[in-house]
Amino acid sequence: MSAGKEKISPCIKWAGGKGQILGEIEKRMPSNFENYFEPFVGAGSVLFFFQPYSAFINDVNPQLINLYRQIQSDPEKLISAVNALDAEECNAELYLKNREEYNQRIKENITDSFTASLFIWLNKHCFNGLYRVNSKGFFNVPYNNRSKGSSIDRENIRYMSKYLKKVKMSCLDFEEAVKNAAQGDFVYFDSPYFPESPTANFTSYAKGGFLPEDHERLAGVFKELDEKGVKVMLSNNDVEDVRELYSGYRIGSFEVKRMINRDANKRRGKEVIVTNYDY
Repeated sequence: MSAGKEKISPCIKWAGGKGQILGEIEKRMPSNFENYFEPFVGAGSVLFFFQPYSAFINDVNPQLINLYRQIQSDPEKLISAVNALDAEECNAELYLKNREEYNQRIKENITDSFTASLFIWLNKHCFNGLYRVNSKGFFNVPYNNRSKGSSIDRENIRYMSKYLKKVKMSCLDFEEAVKNAAQGDFVYFDSPYFPESPTANFTSYAKGGFLPEDHERLAGVFKELDEKGVKVMLSNNDVEDVRELYSGYRIGSFEVKRMINRDANKRRGKEVIVTNYDY
């Protein structure tokens, strides 16, 4: 993070969040670039750490983008709505009631401050902070038994809002989200990860998931951006399929913790960062 910028932390927990590998990303960042594109923004760990001046963020999950738009436009309204939800002590019955209300809003495509407040509240009260939806796009994570506590850091949300006012947002397919990236720009891809095994295929951050053919399409977009002179970085699991898709590019590997895995013996793994430039 550059000097003079407020420290901003993600306001939600997200499977595959990049908080623990920011150091690995930082030492591989290009020394200079024009515009920053992040087509799979997720919790925004990388975005909020570096706070690039000219940024374009995207995610296919409309509820996530709604959250950032509400923070961008009216942080105080969002803070008040989350505080009102926190004022009632939680139990399984209340959790299921609020989850049902949230899913009804998804069904009716209601994107407003209250929907965003439910998004944050559920993220803090669901099992392992795991955002997962079913094939119909409805949030289906069970309760984590948390009864009290604040779901929001008010000052952090205000800092986030101040920064996001300079950021452009979209809710598109990743390929569409980077169509305007040009020579001298920088794109960071943090897609849903290629599964380490057939039983480890968690991809349902949004309706439809992220399939092997999507990974192949992503590799094709990576190559197209490379040919345009765009600087590109991608993070993923260190598996043979990924190494094959990005053979010919610079691949760095390192160990990570997998805190979202239920099996404590499988909470370590290896990831790669792929770049089309030297650092």
